[in-house]
Amino acid sequence: MSTKTKPNAPIERPPVIAVMGHIDHGKSTLLDHIRKTNIVDKEAGGITQHIAAYEVTHLHNGTQKKITFIDTPGHEAFAAVRSRGANIADIAILVVSAEDGVKPQTLEALKFIKQSETPFVVALTKIDKQTADVDRARQSLAENEIYVEGYGGDIPCVAVSAKTGQGIPELLDMLTIMAELEELTGDATLPAEGFVVEATLDMKKGVAATLIIKNGSLKSGMAIVAGHALVPVRIMEDFLGNKISGASFSSPVRLIGWSEVPPTGSPFVTLPSKRDAEKFIEDKEQPKQKEREPKNENLEESTVVIPIVIKADTVGSIEAIQHELKKMTIERVRTKIVHTGVGDISEGDIKAAAGVENPLIVGFNVNVDSRLGQLPERIGAEIKTFDIIYRLTEWLTETLSARAPKITVEEFKAQLKVLKTFSRNKNTQVIGGKVEKGTLSSGDKVRIHRRESIIGDALIKELQHMKDKVREVEEGKECGLLVESKMEIMPGDRLEAFMFVER
Repeated sequence: MSTKTKPNAPIERPPVIAVMGHIDHGKSTLLDHIRKTNIVDKEAGGITQHIAAYEVTHLHNGTQKKITFIDTPGHEAFAAVRSRGANIADIAILVVSAEDGVKPQTLEALKFIKQSETPFVVALTKIDKQTADVDRARQSLAENEIYVEGYGGDIPCVAVSAKTGQGIPELLDMLTIMAELEELTGDATLPAEGFVVEATLDMKKGVAATLIIKNGSLKSGMAIVAGHALVPVRIMEDFLGNKISGASFSSPVRLIGWSEVPPTGSPFVTLPSKRDAEKFIEDKEQPKQKEREPKNENLEESTVVIPIVIKADTVGSIEAIQHELKKMTIERVRTKIVHTGVGDISEGDIKAAAGVENPLIVGFNVNVDSRLGQLPERIGAEIKTFDIIYRLTEWLTETLSARAPKITVEEFKAQLKVLKTFSRNKNTQVIGGKVEKGTLSSGDKVRIHRRESIIGDALIKELQHMKDKVREVEEGKECGLLVESKMEIMPGDRLEAFMFVER
């Protein structure tokens, strides 16, 4: 919904650039050099865990040009977050290491770029490394049908070093030229509209969200709606955390004081006031729908359902964990997410899990409220927090596997062909035979096979080989047996030994 302001002639709009690629090909380091700030050291394990937006100024042909960058996580678990990065952006940078060439996550990022029809440039990073080979990297791109300039295609390709700065001015020039060719425009007189890039819960300030304005302007006193969440524009910050009173297109802004956590990646609209925003939500024809539980789901008798509570610092992180859970295929285990939320693990989360048996409560980049005391133990909840996504998934895999119910299965052990029968006394019989498969042991339980039928069971009481009493006889050897059985065993019968194994 927009106000009825008569639009002015559109003016040039700064581009929004998504930086995408493999987990360790240097995306954050590249942005670090461009912004002259340090983000990599602040990220656990050197991995960017969330989308973040940054605005820089680049001197191009004597004119200062603004560029907004979106740094997208490289880990495979953040596929949904990275997909939104491509949809929000005007241009993408596909980062590829000149050391390693194309990796699976490179191709995954390319898929998102192509699906959103976003023009892109390839940045070959780490060219300062001794093992870097730019030509080999370009060849790797061509082998994966990414045809850059000079290698059978027209995709721009710039070799850069985030360490020395080599090639970065050329990369920024290329982005500026591509933006000019895209003829990006905006109208500052219109109410702001754009996308929610990320949402977090600040325990002191409340719900905060980072937005990218794609058109129009935002001023104090207005109100924003994203999904069913609204926020009056009172506390507004730029990407550096400085308080501002207004912002226009392509700028990243952070708003604090939302009514609830807005959906990450959702579009937002600006209304003149909070009252208008409330009415806008009321008039929406699409009410919030609760996730429905699958009906008539047939679970195997040996399958256990493990309830899970997910708490994280952002909505994107929750989605990433859910993505990882869907990928897990652990035999005889199903997971059921009973509660999710942004922020620290609190008493409310424990109560949300109180109605289920032995829930797992996982936290990502959050703390556990120290006031919980013995409450988690009383409901049988296991709590674990992490700051690196792959460690969280490793722990979940191990824990779910450990909780899988054990089942007893029957396994084949050995097969013996009966060659001779000697004496029989009540339920015992002395026979001779040859082990055809496996290793036969004293104490084995066997089934008696005659022709194509099982006629009874038996127990091997003793084994002899070469007149010596032995514990076991290997495949290919003949032996004598003292067998306990109600059935009379005949030459030509086969005894099949089996054992029960718990899995």
